Amino acid sequence: MEGDWQPPEGSWASSAARRRNMQAIRSRDTKPERLIRQLVHARGLRYRVAAKPLPGLRRTADMVFRPAKVAVFIDGCYWHGCPEHYVPPKTNEGYWSGKVAGNMARDQDTNQRLTEAGWTVLRFWEHEPSDDCAARIAAEVSKRRSAVPEADQDD
Repeated sequence: MEGDWQPPEGSWASSAARRRNMQAIRSRDTKPERLIRQLVHARGLRYRVAAKPLPGLRRTADMVFRPAKVAVFIDGCYWHGCPEHYVPPKTNEGYWSGKVAGNMARDQDTNQRLTEAGWTVLRFWEHEPSDDCAARIAAEVSKRRSAVPEADQDD
C-alpha cells in the first residue's frame, strides 16, 4: 500500500519516495571522492580514507595524510551549501535548510579545530575539476612532508 504511506508527524521525509531517495545518497565513496583519490594515488601518495584526523574529534575527513597533518574534504554542493549551486528545497524547507546550515557550521568548526591542532584543511566542492583538486592536494602534502622529519613520515 505504497500510496497510503504517510510520514510520521514531524518526519524529515515528505513522502515515501523522498525518504527512499534521501536514504540512497552516499555519505562516502562518492564519484568525485573516488576520482580524486585515484588521481592522488596515481601521484604516489598514500592516505587514509574516511578517517578521523584527531582521535577525540568526532569528525571524519574524506582523505587523511596523518604525518603531514593534511585533512581533505570533498563537499557535496547541496549538503554543504555551495554558493554556486545550492538551491533551497521546495518541500520541508525548514528541516532541510536547517540541516544544510548545521552542516556549514560544523564544517567551519571542524576547520577551526583542525587548524588549531596544526593541521591543514583542504576543502573542495564536488564540481571542482578533479585534476586541479589532486594537484593542490599533492602540492600541500609535499610541502608539509618536507617540513616533517623523515622518521615521522610513515603512515
